[in-house]
Amino acid sequence: MNTIFSGIQPSGTLTIGNYLGALSRFPKMQEDNNCYFCIVDEHAITVPQDRLELRQQTRSLAALYLAVGIDPKKSTLFIQSEVPAHTELAWILQCVSYVGELERMTQYKDKSHGQEAVSAGLLTYPPLMAADILLYSTDVVPVGEDQKQHIELTRNLAERFNNKYNDIFTVPEPHIPEQGARIMSLQNPTKKMSKSDDNQKATINILDEPKKIEKKIKSAVTDSEGVVEYDKENKPGITNLLNIYAGFSNHSIDEIVDMYRGKGYGEFKGDLAQVVITALQPIQEKYHELYESEELDDILDEGAEKAAFVANKMLKKAKKAMGLGRVHLKR
Repeated sequence: MNTIFSGIQPSGTLTIGNYLGALSRFPKMQEDNNCYFCIVDEHAITVPQDRLELRQQTRSLAALYLAVGIDPKKSTLFIQSEVPAHTELAWILQCVSYVGELERMTQYKDKSHGQEAVSAGLLTYPPLMAADILLYSTDVVPVGEDQKQHIELTRNLAERFNNKYNDIFTVPEPHIPEQGARIMSLQNPTKKMSKSDDNQKATINILDEPKKIEKKIKSAVTDSEGVVEYDKENKPGITNLLNIYAGFSNHSIDEIVDMYRGKGYGEFKGDLAQVVITALQPIQEKYHELYESEELDDILDEGAEKAAFVANKMLKKAKKAMGLGRVHLKR
């Protein structure tokens, strides 16, 4: 049995790309693994946040985790800021990190480019991400291709600490799904669908109402040929919609292409909208049932307690390895 850790920031509303690429896979993972699912709210504050909105989005994400099938009896679901060991270990890992390697991180370069005032947290949040993972002796971290660099840094920090102080950290492996990991923008199908996209027509959010989903799919960019076929280079728009169709149905790409042979984009888009709406309906119903409930608070309280118990033991080992604090003599 492997230990798996996954963290998602509570910033913006999650899209169907987040669902197909990550959330939909989590319920199956928890059956055969020891899973920790974390709302990483402290990562979100590397850029300014509205405090009320951040709290709302944190709660919303927790409800969504449960709505997609995370079982608190099988997995540990918790909020990062409610387990102080994360920031304590992050400081220790900052002290074994090098400024040069942090400055080379692609996300730091992208987000700091052209900015006059850059948060120090934007530079140093990779060690916090490493702490999230290393606290739980994580074997596997499911990530997208864009996060692979952060996992490599986590591995480097774990090995550096183990070699210099004491061999206490498990060196994690990234797991990048082969299929369904990249759902593209509905308005620019050469760009990944993003929850931070300013163009609302480009994304389908997991909590979008049916009419909104239908409208977005019908206005999705395709091409003038009107032929439903999979061609990533020449027909990226319709290829993206085929990926979405396959992700939300029990049909393969080839089966879907056969189903719409000789049919136009209008019929295909209309059917696709119904497939997505039908798949998301039970998730949305469960989400709204949980969001304001005491049950959600009870689950998060228990999750934080379970996570803290494990995290504090690892933090204690790290502090001892570095010579922090006192050694209590036995009497």
